[in-house]
This record gives sequence, C-alpha cells and structure tokens, in this order.
Amino acid sequence: MADDQGAEGSPIQALTDRLDAFRLLTADSDVERERILDDLGVRGRAESDIVRQQALRRPLAHPAHFEEAHRLVVRGLEVLDRNGVRAAPMPSAVGPLRPVASWVVQLVTRFIVRSHQNSLVDRLRKLYQLREANSAWGSPEHAVLRRARLQMQGLSADLKGEPLGIPTFLVGGAFLSGLFSGLGNAIGAAFGNPIVVVVLVVLMALLLGGVAWAVLFAAGVSRRRIRLALDEPLAGLYRTIGACGDPPEDQALQFAIYAIVLLVVAAIVVPAGIGILLSL
Repeated sequence: MADDQGAEGSPIQALTDRLDAFRLLTADSDVERERILDDLGVRGRAESDIVRQQALRRPLAHPAHFEEAHRLVVRGLEVLDRNGVRAAPMPSAVGPLRPVASWVVQLVTRFIVRSHQNSLVDRLRKLYQLREANSAWGSPEHAVLRRARLQMQGLSADLKGEPLGIPTFLVGGAFLSGLFSGLGNAIGAAFGNPIVVVVLVVLMALLLGGVAWAVLFAAGVSRRRIRLALDEPLAGLYRTIGACGDPPEDQALQFAIYAIVLLVVAAIVVPAGIGILLSL
C-alpha cells in the first residue's frame, strides 16, 4: 500500500496545517508572521507574474514604438466601431425566418462588440494612467503616456452607450414582468390539456434551439470581426508597454458556451419534460 500520509486531506496534513496556524498566532514579530504566511502560500502563475512584472522598472518596455502601437489600436477601434455591428449575411437554410434571425444575430453581435470596446478603452485608460504615474515627471515616457491617457479618456466618454442598441423599456421590469406573467398563465392553463402541453413544449424547444443557434452564430461573427480589427494591434501594444499581463478578451467564448447550454436544454431537458407532464 502506498504511503499517503503526506497526501492532501490526510490526518497528518490536517495536523500540520493546524500547527502552522498556531505558529502564525504565536509569532513574536511582524517579520516572522510574514515569513510563515509566505511559507504557507501556494506559489502559482499569479505569484510568478508579480515577480516578473515587478522586475521591469521602466514605464514602457519599448518607448520608441509606443505611440505607433497606440495609434494602431485606436485605428482598430475606429474600424470596429464602424463595421463591427453591421448585419451579417444569413445562411440560406434560415429561410423565411431570415429577418428575425438577422435581427437577433445583430443584437447579440452588437452587445459583444460594444462591450469589448468599452472594456478595452477603460482598461487601456487605467493602464496608461498607472504607467504615467510611474514615469519621471517631464520625461518623454510621461509625455506620451499622458497624451495617450487623455485620448482614451475622451474615447471612453464617446463610445459609452447602450450595448444592446434597443429601447430601454424593452428590457425594463414592466415589459419582462408582463412577458413572464403571460407565459406562466399559458403554461398553467395547459396542464389540463395534453395536446396544448405538447405544443407549448415543442414551441419552447424550437425557440430555445433557434435562440441558441443565433447566439452561437453571433459569437462567431463577433470574434472574427474583433480578431481582424484589434487582436494583432492590441498584442503589439501590450508588448510595447511590457509587463502588463495579457490583453483583455471579448465575451464571444462565454456567449458560445451559453448557446451550447441552451442547445442541451432544447435537445434533452425540454423533450424529457413532455413525458413528465403527460404522465401527471
């Protein structure tokens, strides 16, 4: 039998953790407490990144290339702002539902693209501000970072808006409350009629499947447009700044996951619900 006394969760490990906690409480000085906490801490990527990024003392890794890299990102933001939310061509298989599908796809695309724009501008403004404060007053790095930060501050105000691009009342409490109330009344009335139950559940499955397809399609469209407009310039800017982590990512992957979950619900949970309702 393998010796598992040192394994995580074993009685020996639990006793060791309690002894370390006791040592922390009884340490005589702040220095000793810091040393014990450091010994207890798990060293991972975050800790490695802190040490590596702290090693770069200059505010910019490549100051001679910063302004050009910054301009390329701003140009990418301009191109994405103009083209990122345009309607995408729908597959011929959509058929007569093309107008509705196109509207839903454009709605989700607009949300992903606009949210990424807003998040990116805010992240860059904050990063520029921190590096500006890290620069020697009057140095060339301080001057270029200040200009870039002021530009991002102006862009932040200009690009802010409703990511969905639809009237606020459509997503307000009164509208959603009325919609859910109507659905609840329809489902409650359907329990006395098996045919109506089946029809409602099938319609719900088709609706969930259609929404899932539209969200998945929109996620692909958004990712492709953001990649073409921003991914390469943004990676170059982050290399120019140096020691600032990875560029922010958009929400296309999260929306694709949401769509897959909806497809699973439509394909498994909803049909199973038909059998359960009919057996009552």
